Amino acid sequence: MSDWADDFSPNTVWALRTQQWQMYKVGDRVKMQPEKALNGQFHAVTSVCTNATAYLQLDFHGLQKDDIAPLVSRGDLSTMRAAGEYTGFVPDMQRRQLMNFVLVTTAGIPVLVALGCYLWYFVPPVSGGGGGAQLAGDVDGNPVALESWVKSHKDNDRELVQGLKGEPYYLISTPDNIKDFALLSVCTHLGCVVPWNKAANKFCCPCHGSQYDENGKVVRGPAPLSLALAHTTTLNGNLALSPWTEQDFRTGEDPWWK
Repeated sequence: MSDWADDFSPNTVWALRTQQWQMYKVGDRVKMQPEKALNGQFHAVTSVCTNATAYLQLDFHGLQKDDIAPLVSRGDLSTMRAAGEYTGFVPDMQRRQLMNFVLVTTAGIPVLVALGCYLWYFVPPVSGGGGGAQLAGDVDGNPVALESWVKSHKDNDRELVQGLKGEPYYLISTPDNIKDFALLSVCTHLGCVVPWNKAANKFCCPCHGSQYDENGKVVRGPAPLSLALAHTTTLNGNLALSPWTEQDFRTGEDPWWK
């Protein structure tokens, strides 16, 4: 092996080795005859890549640097750099960390947004309302008088009214009044409105089969939680609802809808 590499910088040597490797891949497409160069019969070189390959192949034939150095000039190496070939530049650690951060951020934000939307879909709906009582409304949003309710409903009847934040709540009738709690009719699985099945004495969700007993306690999944509660009261003779913040009497646990 000749000592031509000693006269060039490591970057130049690496560039030439890279071009040699690339030319090995094309194989028979480019055929060089190094011995002709010694006799002054070296034909026109059509690319820098060919020059670089010839330079290295001549070296492997045991030729001296004075014989082969003219084949690759400094101008050729400049052309290689201008053409976008490898120049020996390696980004420093700070630049690589910045590029990695940009890449991860660009790919991660859409994934996190999609994952958040997916998980939010399974969060049970929460009943609303302020700290005070809110008048219940009928189908048209008009106040519901207790007296007219009692006259038009039988014991254990259940009917929807507009409750806290306009959500549909079940009022449960007694012989001469209503129970002191109302039930949010929204299923805790995926948010369907749950109808009352009088024959089964249960609330049965038509979407995925969840069931709740007469007080709204979940007795069959896939719903994970019981129906939310609200207090019932009267304001100037009209029915009203207020938030339920204390312990759930059906489970003995703190309310999940707080």
